[in-house]
Amino acid sequence: MTHKTQTIKVDLRSDTVTQPTPAMRAAMLAAPLGDDVFGDDPSVNALQDKLAALLGFEAALFVPTGTQSNLCAILAHCQRGDEYIVGQYAHCYRWEGGGAAVFGSVQPQPLNHQPDGTLLLADIEAAIKPDDEHFARTRLLALENTWGGKLLPFDYVQQATELARSRGLSRHLDGARLFNAAVAQAAAHGTDALLEARRIAQCFDSVSVCLSKGLGAPVGSVLCGRQDFIARAHRIRKMAGGGMRQSGLLAAAGTYALDHHVARLADDHALIRRLAEGLSKLAGLVVEPAQTNILFVDLVGEAKARAAELIPYLAARGILITGLYRLRFVAHLDVDAAGIDHTVAAMRDFLMGRP
Repeated sequence: MTHKTQTIKVDLRSDTVTQPTPAMRAAMLAAPLGDDVFGDDPSVNALQDKLAALLGFEAALFVPTGTQSNLCAILAHCQRGDEYIVGQYAHCYRWEGGGAAVFGSVQPQPLNHQPDGTLLLADIEAAIKPDDEHFARTRLLALENTWGGKLLPFDYVQQATELARSRGLSRHLDGARLFNAAVAQAAAHGTDALLEARRIAQCFDSVSVCLSKGLGAPVGSVLCGRQDFIARAHRIRKMAGGGMRQSGLLAAAGTYALDHHVARLADDHALIRRLAEGLSKLAGLVVEPAQTNILFVDLVGEAKARAAELIPYLAARGILITGLYRLRFVAHLDVDAAGIDHTVAAMRDFLMGRP
């Protein structure tokens, strides 16, 4: 007997699937609005000022997506014929359509990641081109934190960005999940998450922060940096079609998220640890250690031969996951402990061959 598709009980595909909470929707409805292209939307300006101040930068720019934020950053740091050093599996290289190369003629120089998500300092050093007409000009180091749910060690972040600075490179952080990194770092150090977010951010010349992942806003990212850098990014945003009008409706959701949803990211981290603990007890799985809100799992042995059956099997039980290259489970504010336990039970049934 086969299961009929059920109403989705738990969506673990990504933290981008979150829905605005009722309180966030109320904040959006109450937001004062203007025309952001003219620079007079008070809710957009408030969000930009708030995040710039929180992370210790002069200015910030609200953009529709993290992809556009990274694009604006790379093109504001680099000129045509320049290059940026980046991880082989960094989002701004592999998962953003090659935008910097396509739109800006900026060449990526990808490097292999280490298991903890870092790029070897020696590899970064070796990738910096000499000032010679045969080479693209190396202008920028781009890091991502978290990377695949992994928190980059803060000592490493300091060393890598100092190396870049000493060699005359700008430094950009794809902080799509910066606050997940900050919450995890704060837990490890016994400090405050907002303090840790600022400490991480201040290692860089620019930082992109996504509001529509774990923070739970429906749309938007914010790019932070110096005034002159943000002025260049603002021009690029306009060319890229990111100049919006009464976008304070969206910015208000981001402000609400920063005020109310940062500390609760620890709940997502706890849920992923709960999932990892449950799955690690099942034969046929290799479960990667969980650090924040993302968990990667590999099928092995006989279970691997049935890999194509797993995602439909879970979907029929109201569970959504992704498996583009590995199984990925992501916790967020619309996931609870019951959903995690339901997922573990469904995985157990699959591995035991239950219909």
